[in-house]
Amino acid sequence: MSDRVFELLKNRSDGKSEGWLFPSKRSKSGHFTNIANQFRSAREKAGLPHDLVLYCARHDYGTRVLKNTGNLAAVMRTMGHKDVKTAMQYQLPELEIVRAGLNQGNL
Repeated sequence: MSDRVFELLKNRSDGKSEGWLFPSKRSKSGHFTNIANQFRSAREKAGLPHDLVLYCARHDYGTRVLKNTGNLAAVMRTMGHKDVKTAMQYQLPELEIVRAGLNQGNL
């Protein structure tokens, strides 16, 4: 979790150390168990395309964390992957990174 998200959630908790951060009056458990409806509503209000789905965030997360850390093991751990092949499906090819690496190594 980024520091920015941590601060937002901490502010939302309003100093409480117990209870649900996202309570739900309709849920038997007392909290949201699925945010798909909220995501769809926010997407529509923002005028974003319908092919942008909540699962896209998972791909974005894996790609950004690997790009910024270079640590595939950490990405795998945080995404719950046991197999490198599975983790690599979330990575977008960054050809500029490859080119920069080649240029640095006199290859």
